[in-house]
Amino acid sequence: MDNQRDQIILYSPQSDAVIDAIQKDGVCYSKPEYIRAKYGESAPIFLTAYQWFVQQAEKLVKKPEGAQFPYWAVAQRSAVDVTGGGTLLTLHVPIEQAVYFDLYDWNKILQLRFLTDDPKEERKFVQELSLRGLDCYKVMMSDFYPEEKQKILQSWERLFLHHDRIKQGDDSGVGIVQAGLWCIRKEWIVLE
Repeated sequence: MDNQRDQIILYSPQSDAVIDAIQKDGVCYSKPEYIRAKYGESAPIFLTAYQWFVQQAEKLVKKPEGAQFPYWAVAQRSAVDVTGGGTLLTLHVPIEQAVYFDLYDWNKILQLRFLTDDPKEERKFVQELSLRGLDCYKVMMSDFYPEEKQKILQSWERLFLHHDRIKQGDDSGVGIVQAGLWCIRKEWIVLE
């Protein structure tokens, strides 16, 4: 990770439509309809996680007018998944303009799992659900289990435990630094 305190180098794959919007308007914002179009029948899973992220991330980095959903970027170029196509952007992002977390924790949230670093705690929670014929997916995609859903959502708050340390240049204990960006600005793009 770049230890500069005023900016961080991030890598983010983007579609031609995003690149075109940035070139035209100088900035691009992600929207729920992009998620629906990209993920099709799996979109409700992503929207569940993204909507939670938006509510929580706004507490860390103010969402600018026009922003709805985040763009995703990582601090390690080797961690970028470009199998879906698109253009890899190298970004110099002001340190205060991103929400930082561990990519592996975010992947657990995308799987709608209970987030903890204690395998025993997770096993206990999953077993409790299983005894009732439930799993995390059923709980999160339904309105019928509010108490269980609340426990999962509360566990997700662990996602941001590393945010302040990463901003200070300390990414110890983080598998891969990932960042949520409320937008992508033309001036952040580094031409290679």
